[in-house]
Amino acid sequence: MKFISEKLGLEKLLLLKNDCARQIASDYEHNAKSCGTCETPGACCLDAHFVNVRISRLESIAIRVALTGLSPTLRERVDQRVENSIEKYALAEAIEGIDRTYACPLFEKGIGCLVHSTAKPLPCIQHACYENEKDLPPDALLAELEGRVDRLNRRVFGKPSGLLSLPVAISKKRRN
Repeated sequence: MKFISEKLGLEKLLLLKNDCARQIASDYEHNAKSCGTCETPGACCLDAHFVNVRISRLESIAIRVALTGLSPTLRERVDQRVENSIEKYALAEAIEGIDRTYACPLFEKGIGCLVHSTAKPLPCIQHACYENEKDLPPDALLAELEGRVDRLNRRVFGKPSGLLSLPVAISKKRRN
């Protein structure tokens, strides 16, 4: 296996996610309700009984990089929500293979997803409000994309990274 730098891995991750977003937009989103017309913006992101996004190490780095572009005040609010989520939903104690749900700490009321255009996780790219289950992107698509991200992680870090809940993966305490 040919190893690549973290910087190149992040560039390849962004290209992969952009391709995914284009495919979802062209093949599936026309069957979904637009987020721009939602009566309850962010409700899906803030639903602690719904969100269970898990991300890889490379994805967590991309998110932390994206967060550095925020104002210090906003970044501090995000970091506080991350730590609160970990504690409130006992995410650090989660057992491998058991998904715990939480409210996404990356959603800021009045702004939306803080990493939407720079580091949005794959499950979030695929998510939309579909009326009919048959219109949803197939689970196999997300699995294939996560496999590609796993291969990127292997090329950057020399091993698979596994998937962690988003708050645990991006926690500053975990990175220190």
